[in-house]
Amino acid sequence: MRGKRLVIGILSGIFVIAGSVSTSAKSNTYTMPKVSPSKTVVANIALKPQSSSQLTDYVYATVDPSSPNYHQYLTPGQFASQFGRPTTDINDFKSYLGKYHLKASVYPGNLAIKVVGTRKNLIRAFNAKQVKVSKNDYRTKVKLPAKLSAQTVSVIGVYATKPKSKKTSLAVTPSLPQNPTPPNTDLSKTSFAKKYGALKFADHYQVSDLYKQGLTGQGQRIGIIAMDDFNAKDVLKYWQQTGVNADPSRINKIYSIDGAKTGHLILSMGLNPAQIESTLDVNQSGAVAPDAKIDAYIGLSLKNVTSTTSSYYTAFMQAVSDDRDKQISTSFSPNTELASQWEQGASASLGEYNDAFNLLLEQAAVQGISVFRASGDYGPRELALKQFNHVFSTSPYQVITGGTTLPYTKITDGRLITIDKERAWGDTYSNPQTKPANYGGSGGGFSILNPTPRYQQGFSGVNTFQAIDLLKYKSGGFLVNKDPQIIIGKGSGRNVPDVSANADSYTGYATYVSGQDLAYAKDGKTVISVPVKQWTVNGGTSFVSPQMAGANAVMNSGTNSPIGFWNPQIYQFAVQPDSPFTVLDDADNNNNLYYTGQPGKLYNQATGLGTVNFAKLYTKFSSEGPIKTIVVLTRDSPTKHSRFNMLIT
Repeated sequence: MRGKRLVIGILSGIFVIAGSVSTSAKSNTYTMPKVSPSKTVVANIALKPQSSSQLTDYVYATVDPSSPNYHQYLTPGQFASQFGRPTTDINDFKSYLGKYHLKASVYPGNLAIKVVGTRKNLIRAFNAKQVKVSKNDYRTKVKLPAKLSAQTVSVIGVYATKPKSKKTSLAVTPSLPQNPTPPNTDLSKTSFAKKYGALKFADHYQVSDLYKQGLTGQGQRIGIIAMDDFNAKDVLKYWQQTGVNADPSRINKIYSIDGAKTGHLILSMGLNPAQIESTLDVNQSGAVAPDAKIDAYIGLSLKNVTSTTSSYYTAFMQAVSDDRDKQISTSFSPNTELASQWEQGASASLGEYNDAFNLLLEQAAVQGISVFRASGDYGPRELALKQFNHVFSTSPYQVITGGTTLPYTKITDGRLITIDKERAWGDTYSNPQTKPANYGGSGGGFSILNPTPRYQQGFSGVNTFQAIDLLKYKSGGFLVNKDPQIIIGKGSGRNVPDVSANADSYTGYATYVSGQDLAYAKDGKTVISVPVKQWTVNGGTSFVSPQMAGANAVMNSGTNSPIGFWNPQIYQFAVQPDSPFTVLDDADNNNNLYYTGQPGKLYNQATGLGTVNFAKLYTKFSSEGPIKTIVVLTRDSPTKHSRFNMLIT
């Protein structure tokens, strides 16, 4: 039963449990299951903008203080008029699809169409046929009338037949820990939050300085893109334990494929890592921004209404086109960088899906939405393969968040381990194995699909690297090299991550989940259900992404206009006096299992620009745009107040 669930949890930032970092992201064979021709299914058509170059230019102009379009964010309706397909084109699609009894609804922004109908009619409308593209790879070839095809970037979610041969591997979460490390819940709320919770992040990266100015995320909403449901009561319990606002009205669930009934059914099917991931994404973002509201966009397709790649695109596209949230975070992703692992039988190729996703994120940027994504938890190899690989989107239109290790001391097997300063997360030292194993580390390196973006071109450290060959691949795992060599070289493509924060499980954060743990009895047929209420201390870059989205909401609560697309701005800030980033450029004891720091360089593939001082970052953002005055009521009287001027120059 759990094996069937795992295909739902496609992750990039896969959290790891303290003491269990040898469990890596696994390959799980997955194809679109056989679906009856009369079954109602969902697909998406990603459309070309009116002008790709003008759209990209406008994206950058929204965060360029010298441009007349600086912070001139568009609503989805305005985006549709300026960049989306004209209404006449949309009507052409609707008319054509209607002939096949398919319902076509355009997402606000006119950049994509959601198509719903029977599988039989979907195959007829798209003239879908299975084709063999290599020895063991199959795809669904689709064909639309020439006029419609000329306006289409990608058709996502159409499947001609079930593939006859090789199945596709997708990244899934590790198994549930057998002996999780619990936090000390007897601590006071403040002490707990500082040791295991939001205050640990906020204090270390100066978000607490913004709290002192009255900024707590008030008036903001944070979007979470998830591929599994979660128990809201688990989030509330976590918030209560950490002493933050636990008002249930802060949590809003939006089901983009199946409805709430499916969500409830999913939760009854057994606690799984994807549920834990969804839970921590919500509780972390909401704890860092204690007065923000959370919109969780949940892409569930329990009855095979559509594939994982399609349901993920659907959830993300709905979140962007709804335009409710000016910060969005995700720690989930289908495999979007490794061609050999791409979904079998899919109508969208790896490149087409990447192009569609980039356009989706460009719409987000034009609307003033900041998007954050976890970089992964196993260094430059998210899947245990010899070749470097990312199994998440490396789109340049999102902030990709890497991981670090905070200072700590521990004794393991009679060995004293001391980390005396914050470093890139890459742990081969706390629990080295004598047999092939997998080790925790921050995702980083170079994109295969996306070229070096404008804001990284010519930047100190970009497209050059220093590395150490700590690991040697063997039999689905890695051995630690006894005599590792230093490697210096050049790379190309979008460099990841952009920024980093604590992600090591040994210096990690608490989370809480409840549900049913399912297992088979000795007869192999009877399913045993055991209630679980579990506090754990976890790590992973999937904590960092929602935490930074929360920090963004805190900053946005002090501005009159959303911060928007971070990346062109932060790379400029990094070269200015009083940079808001602490560069981790050491070449020694500072690696993500491969990439190290580059001494004297501002960018390093292990940690990007480094860690963030959010008080300084807020000053940088706010010095370029209008700021609003925050009125904060004092404790002694509801009528007395203090005013904080948020514009610091």
